[in-house]
Amino acid sequence: MARPVIFLGPSLSHEKARRILPDADFRPPAKKGDLLRLAASPDVSMVGLVDGVFLQDYPPTPIEVYQLARRDGVLLAGAASLGALRAVELEKFGMVGIGRVFELYKSGRLDADDEVAVTFADGDFHLQSEAMVDIRYNLFLAHKKRVIGERTKKALTKTAKRTYFPRRNYPDIIEDAKRRYPGLADIDAFSAYISANRKSLKEMDAVKLLEFFNARLGGKS
Repeated sequence: MARPVIFLGPSLSHEKARRILPDADFRPPAKKGDLLRLAASPDVSMVGLVDGVFLQDYPPTPIEVYQLARRDGVLLAGAASLGALRAVELEKFGMVGIGRVFELYKSGRLDADDEVAVTFADGDFHLQSEAMVDIRYNLFLAHKKRVIGERTKKALTKTAKRTYFPRRNYPDIIEDAKRRYPGLADIDAFSAYISANRKSLKEMDAVKLLEFFNARLGGKS
């Protein structure tokens, strides 16, 4: 069986991914043309789309991904980031959607591309900004753990959402929220909390996609 081709980074590092699916062909975030080339290859049978470019280049369009999804004998799955977006658009054509981010888009609770968009460094795909969906998730957890109250949660969410996605990072969002919403007594508690407790919904979903392919391979990877 051909090796699964996985477009990945920065949702999950290739190093971590290889521990889950060591025999996969891990590739950088997908850009326009990448999936069309796979659609023309007779050797491709499994493809996972997690990450794609947003600013650095043009991402694969729904039409391009459709060309691969409709090909007989190809299992195409998406999760976490651009993969979740395309899976919602193309599920009826056979693309498999995996994970919480996919479900949030499918249900309509999320509807904007910028919820998953980030910037990252070339080469190692190191994150340079935070995904809005992950910010929401961390604020939800902080509120659940009573680190912050409802007012601070709403203030930070609004501040993050109005910030252009390449500039979304916790220190700047916190400082901007302090200026916009004076008197948030628990905002410094969140600053200390997030530095030690940051979680990523996108990373969790990327892991689920790899586990999905590993199960399809019979857990032999």
